[in-house]
Amino acid sequence: MAPVGVAILGAGIFAKEAHLPALSKLPSSLYSLKAVYSRSQESASSLASSAKDLLSLSSVGVYYDTPQSSDSSLAALLSRSDISAVIVVLPITTQPGIIRQALKAGKHVLSEKPIAPDVKTAKELIVEYEREYKPKNLVWRVAENFEAEPAFQKAGALVKEGKIGKVIAYQSKIINYIDKDSKWYKTPWRTIPDYQGGFLLDGGVHFSAALRTMLPESSHPTLLSSFASLHKSWLPPHDTIHVILRSPDKSSGIYELTFASPSPSLGSGNGYTITGSAGYLLATNVKGGIQITVKTVKTVKGDDGKEKDEESEEVFVEESVGVKNEVESFLKTISGQGGPQDAGLGEPRQTIKDVALIEAALNSEGSLIDLGALASV
Repeated sequence: MAPVGVAILGAGIFAKEAHLPALSKLPSSLYSLKAVYSRSQESASSLASSAKDLLSLSSVGVYYDTPQSSDSSLAALLSRSDISAVIVVLPITTQPGIIRQALKAGKHVLSEKPIAPDVKTAKELIVEYEREYKPKNLVWRVAENFEAEPAFQKAGALVKEGKIGKVIAYQSKIINYIDKDSKWYKTPWRTIPDYQGGFLLDGGVHFSAALRTMLPESSHPTLLSSFASLHKSWLPPHDTIHVILRSPDKSSGIYELTFASPSPSLGSGNGYTITGSAGYLLATNVKGGIQITVKTVKTVKGDDGKEKDEESEEVFVEESVGVKNEVESFLKTISGQGGPQDAGLGEPRQTIKDVALIEAALNSEGSLIDLGALASV
């Protein structure tokens, strides 16, 4: 089968530092990068140059909005018959229109998280895709790399098979430090966000996705109460949320997220905890990857005939390769090479749950919100 013809739409930090390196780790038999697009000729040319160097390409088509040229427009790129798939890495509020434009042009789409800037837009996109384009066998996936991380997937498999017993509680605790010199803050569309939540939406969907991947479906939260606040005036509209969650299986959770930490060192304890009736699981970042620690407890009889609790521990570390895995899964699905592991990765109906959690957390102000109803399409 011929390689999938691919274009990257967007030439920002993540396109250069994540998507190009991810493509470089995939076999050339799977894809062929044909073109790149950005709003300016300068940024598109810069990405194309990086792509040629990293992927050892002789040429990459360059498309842009400014200066205007019908031969170099996005429409011209989407009209190319040798491009069958696009990877959309654009600002949050720009993406929905580009996703629609690409699907209408008959292209498969992998769009960066979040699925949309708000639940309403996400639902409209899902309904339109499932009505108009899915029947035409076009693939649309959301690039949520935390969902594609091997460590979170392995942790999810262990929890689902009952390794730690029935889920009782879960926690995501992420304390981030963002200063004005951060390359992420300096991105113009993040500096003055025109979407809800600012960094809380942009980054927060990751941590929701990690929990979603590790928890069984019955433990996915459907009720929420939260408070949102702003502590650094230059991170509007909010930089902190504290959330209490409730799931259909009566488990409950805490989701704590802030970008207002006074020091980077405070985030050293960041991670996830899933507590079960027979043990617990911890997920933490380590250099280059993610560490999963599983502690299980079982009752045994001692030499004296008395029962006692005996603990055992397993630790494994997986390299962080979520972006590579999500791109590979998308390309294999398009080319018919995908297996069971690719079937649900980046499914829009799952990733809308992450936006719903952040949106509800921003608006709750202590009131109970039905997350299940909010995310229902």
